[in-house]
Amino acid sequence: MAEGFTPFLLSGMLMCGLLLHTVSQHGANVDKPSKKPNFIVILADDIGWGDLDANQPEEKANNTPYLNLMAEQGLRLTDFHSPASTCSPSRAAILTGRYGLRNGVTHNFAVGSVAGLPLAEVTFPQLLQKAGYYTAMIGKWHLGHNGPYGPTNRGFDYYLGIPYSNDMGCTDVPGYNLPQCPPCDSFGPQVIRLKRSVHGGCYSKVGLPLIENSSVVEQPLDLWTLTEQYKSAATRIIQNARERGQPYLLYVALAHMHVPLAPPLPPDVSANVRHPDDSRVYTASLQEMDSLVGLVKSISDDTDKDNTLIWFTGDNGPWEQKCQYAGSVGPFMGKWQTSRGGGSAKRTTWEGGHRVPTVTYWPGRIPANATSSALLSGMDIFPTLLSLAGVTPPSDRRYDGIDATNILLHGEQTGHEFLFHPNSGAAGKFGDLQTVRTGKHKAYYITGAAEACGGATGSQQLHDPPLIFDLQRDEAEETPLDVETPEYQTVAERIARRREELLWDIATDRSVSTADYSTDASAAPCCDPGRPVCRCHTLG
Repeated sequence: MAEGFTPFLLSGMLMCGLLLHTVSQHGANVDKPSKKPNFIVILADDIGWGDLDANQPEEKANNTPYLNLMAEQGLRLTDFHSPASTCSPSRAAILTGRYGLRNGVTHNFAVGSVAGLPLAEVTFPQLLQKAGYYTAMIGKWHLGHNGPYGPTNRGFDYYLGIPYSNDMGCTDVPGYNLPQCPPCDSFGPQVIRLKRSVHGGCYSKVGLPLIENSSVVEQPLDLWTLTEQYKSAATRIIQNARERGQPYLLYVALAHMHVPLAPPLPPDVSANVRHPDDSRVYTASLQEMDSLVGLVKSISDDTDKDNTLIWFTGDNGPWEQKCQYAGSVGPFMGKWQTSRGGGSAKRTTWEGGHRVPTVTYWPGRIPANATSSALLSGMDIFPTLLSLAGVTPPSDRRYDGIDATNILLHGEQTGHEFLFHPNSGAAGKFGDLQTVRTGKHKAYYITGAAEACGGATGSQQLHDPPLIFDLQRDEAEETPLDVETPEYQTVAERIARRREELLWDIATDRSVSTADYSTDASAAPCCDPGRPVCRCHTLG
């Protein structure tokens, strides 16, 4: 890279560094409310853009009536993207407002991870907590579960949930998955090893834990009652905050729509006699998720409706290798990739991997029945909530999110000029920013290596010059622009320049963190090491 440097390019990079050093001021001129607003952030897991009925009205589905109502009463963001295409990196970027190459989290943490989100990183819950907010979290954390890495040490006053994904531990009555995983058992290591080889990706050694604050209260937890536990906790948190008269942040990181799915069963079906190939499972799970969102909205409306912002979004797109247990990407099918084999959703940087259904709702502040096509990211939640709360983020670090206040409240349509999508487990090195979006154009420097339904994996391909698609004309990403056209050459030059500027900015950023991904068997959450699968039940 040094050989091609020119004084002009260097000056451009330094200018970009200055621009990135400060959170964008899109909402700087917005009047703040007289009292601090409440925030409810609901993050669905592995959800497809097409899973929200309102995104595809022509399908005439009725799977998400409560979210549809929220969209009618609020703002639907149609070009909103998760910051990564897999769990831990996406969540880290949402909480810090920074790409994984800055915050250090570029791939998922494990059951035996000894660490998590680097302790030098600052989360928006920490900043709101310091500003007088009561902060609570329900659901999946996946940013480190040991000691200082747990939620209650990263900005939350209260936590109830699963420390990682809901498939990273056994349960007594497993949910629907592909392959179907066996229940927890008390057999010895030889049988456990055999089962693991037969049921690839299944965990039989440690039960899936439910954690309250920093203690395991149930292991293995019951997947089939988890939604009701989350509903009860959300109700209690919102009502208690109202009684205290304290502004609050509630972060609900759902188990839905990640496998194993455990939707309510029909009255005539026993949980022990399920039909794993039942195509209705995903739909039932989606409806259950929607009912949880509806409950949270209803409780919020009954307590402090006019002073509460609800922001629903997803951590990444559908896990398509799970076939009938994966969601819909809608029209964003990544046809260039699927026609060559391999997946184009979760773990990839195709639109289906990171374009997620997103709705914001705030009666009296966000205009009703509105739609925005502004280019936005989950990283924008950090600066937007802080701006609305009147909290200034630390100036000793560089951020990648923008303040979207004016987009939410006043219909402004200007989002990111450029948005970068990191490699998230498919082609390339974890975290590398090798896919770039600007306006209607999207460039790929690398593609492939993600598993599709049926097991096919497209081969990794480097692209020099990059593939560039016009998403306005080709949302399915089927036919890239001809490299000889003026349109291609103009866009390719702009994208290459800005990509080099950002990489230089990150390379010179003294606030960059490095995550510790080392593992140790003793780091796995275990309520009672003396019992098989750490079994215990202390939940009242």
